[in-house]
Amino acid sequence: MLAPSFYTKTDEILSHYPAQERSLIPIIHEVQETYNYVPVELLPYIAKHIGITETKAYSVASFYERFSFEPKGKFIIRVCDGTACHVRHSLPVLERLRSELGLSDKKHTTDDMLFTVETVSCLGACSLAPALMVNEHVHPAMTPEKATELIKELREEAKNA
Repeated sequence: MLAPSFYTKTDEILSHYPAQERSLIPIIHEVQETYNYVPVELLPYIAKHIGITETKAYSVASFYERFSFEPKGKFIIRVCDGTACHVRHSLPVLERLRSELGLSDKKHTTDDMLFTVETVSCLGACSLAPALMVNEHVHPAMTPEKATELIKELREEAKNA
């Protein structure tokens, strides 16, 4: 059960778009931008507003890999494991991040909701390999040692925010 504030904020988001099926993806995108995930409980609410079935809303939201139904941390770290990054040793970076944060291939988000670590097939930054992104900022030539330092910096940033 979501807090009423989720519905209030969703009403605000819905007011930015025409109540039509073509608005579904932009609405879901803005919901995810707001909460760092798409609360599945909001999909029937959104579907009713734009005049589509709940099934349609869910099938669209679940089709796109970029949308997530799981809550994510304040800092979403995406480690590239595309060919260029992989051959330049992105896996030790991923392993260090998981070790530093107490995460695994099954557990992606820290209990304090500060960090989420994901792997992606490509960041489009092959010349910077191995690379990772924190939210929308690319970090090039990553090493396990740099990953440890990055976590310290992000924790400090969160503490001072």
